[in-house]
Amino acid sequence: MRLNIQNVSKRYNKEKYGLKDYSLTIENGILGLLGSNGAGKSTLMKIIATISQPTDGTIELDGHNILQDPNYIRKMLGYLPQDFGVYANLNAFEFLEYIAAMKGVGGAGLRNRIDALLEGVNLIESAKLPIGTYSGGMKQRIGIAQALLNDPKVLIFDEPTVGLDPEERMRFRNLISDLAESSIIILSSHIVSDIETIADEVAIMKSGTLITKGTQAEVISKVDGKVFETLLENNSLPDFKTKNLVVNTNRQKNKVWVRYISNNPVNGSEAAAASLEDAYLYLTSNNN
Repeated sequence: MRLNIQNVSKRYNKEKYGLKDYSLTIENGILGLLGSNGAGKSTLMKIIATISQPTDGTIELDGHNILQDPNYIRKMLGYLPQDFGVYANLNAFEFLEYIAAMKGVGGAGLRNRIDALLEGVNLIESAKLPIGTYSGGMKQRIGIAQALLNDPKVLIFDEPTVGLDPEERMRFRNLISDLAESSIIILSSHIVSDIETIADEVAIMKSGTLITKGTQAEVISKVDGKVFETLLENNSLPDFKTKNLVVNTNRQKNKVWVRYISNNPVNGSEAAAASLEDAYLYLTSNNN
């Protein structure tokens, strides 16, 4: 499958854009979207899901213009928005049966499908309880289940791991990685490690524009040779931060260990292997 986004813009007024001249091609596999709040990730996902219309541009799925014919993608779409609502009085079985009816999913195998999904998101023991009694993480997991209900070929997850503990985040990653070979999966997250452990490709966004897209190795290569570590006196750290992009610090008695990005490392610094987080912070910093 191939999703081709060409010159898409979403303009709210003369001065404000949610997306600006955005172009991206996505094929089977998992694409991780990285960007700060307001970068345009949710706007892009809503447009792909045909919930929102762009001001300009085209989007085609395997040559079909989904802006002109939204039903073409809707019948094969699974979508988990950032703000996912549930019916508090329904239990998990009832809720998924309702969503199945809305999506036109039925047949003799529906209950088995629901059982398998609830097992996959670790909710089978709580499935008969009203969703209103669920924790935030449990509601997020029922949202993941409903997105997978119709065996979709295009999956869009907007911040799916919010509220999930580390074990559940791992379970989610395992669940969708099995689908990646034959599906397009778009996953946004503010947790870089979630993207790092699962994405085939990464797209970094800033202010409604695409900064870069490629494999993790390709993205990380943009900061190769720029990541360093050094040990500083505590009182020198504030001034150091004004001159360098500090990624991480670790205080050790009267000194502080600093990981930073720079084209001109200070004396005594040691080169460090670059990571996806380093590349993300460098490419989205105000200096770039």
